Amino acid sequence: MRLIEQIWFNDPKINKHTAIAIKLLLLPFSLLFWLLSAIRRKSYQLGLLKSIKLDAPVIVVGNISVGGNGKTPMVLWLIEQCRLLGLTAGVISRGYGGKAKHYPLVVDNNTTPAQAGDEAVMIYQRTGVAVAVGSDRIASAQQLISKGCDIIISDDGLQHYRLARELELVIVDGKRGFGNGILMPAGPLREGLWRLKTVDHLIINGEHKSQQISSLAKKNSRLITMKLATNDVVNIVSGERLNLSVFFRQHPCVNAIAGIGSPQRFFDTLLANKFNLNKQQAFVDHYAYQTQDFSGFSAIIPLLMTEKDAVKCQQFAKDNWWYVPVDTNFDDEQIMPLLRQIIKISSENK
Repeated sequence: MRLIEQIWFNDPKINKHTAIAIKLLLLPFSLLFWLLSAIRRKSYQLGLLKSIKLDAPVIVVGNISVGGNGKTPMVLWLIEQCRLLGLTAGVISRGYGGKAKHYPLVVDNNTTPAQAGDEAVMIYQRTGVAVAVGSDRIASAQQLISKGCDIIISDDGLQHYRLARELELVIVDGKRGFGNGILMPAGPLREGLWRLKTVDHLIINGEHKSQQISSLAKKNSRLITMKLATNDVVNIVSGERLNLSVFFRQHPCVNAIAGIGSPQRFFDTLLANKFNLNKQQAFVDHYAYQTQDFSGFSAIIPLLMTEKDAVKCQQFAKDNWWYVPVDTNFDDEQIMPLLRQIIKISSENK
């Protein structure tokens, strides 16, 4: 998978001829993917397949490419905004990486990442809102509505057309952009760039140098820039929270792991905060950690990880293991149209 991602995102370390050969090999499958997805999408447009409208408004936070783009921080921000507006938000998720005995599974204090997936458990632990996982997003949402949720946030699911929605938000990784711009599996796209014209807001995660994104920014008044802020570290065992700068003064040298869509983003964040990385190791997204995965790390030097990684390490974490929570920041002027839409769809449903 690592090689394929390097080809998707035009990694200069990959031999040019090798990349071209693999892309040519995969292009027929991308054509088949396009054909099947186009037939499915057209079936919904013609009414051959039905989208189901729920008794509560739905906000979909998704993307058109695979990998980590920053959806979960956006979901966390939306939860907080809904809370400030007096709304009871519920979150539905595919629960990737989890395997439960039954679905929909509503997350509680005893639910493990092995059952519900790391993102669902992390969202529940961070916010305390109702979270339901399962491949049938309609059933998951209805379960939450029956429990009193009056607005549903879908973590991913942009291509889940069976679920009618009031608001679509697409998150784009500003650093990686859209890669080679080709549909899967020759490229990282789930849908073509045309899909961006149909969504309510396009949210760019971080600074970008992509010509594709620059072109979109010139033409799209619905584009919003999102910045991720890291202010604290939290001890996995004790729950102690320290300001990041205070922690740095005590521990300028750390170890680091990341099992997210773009691990280098986490390592770059630590480097930007002046940490010296004694050892860093990237794992695949949603990796199921085991104790032996950490045998090569010094027991003396603190280990930093993402919040999503931490929920899978709680059972065997050491006293000097910490996670770095991420908060989302927006320019006030840019974000106001989105906030007005949230207020509008919530008031219309009352």
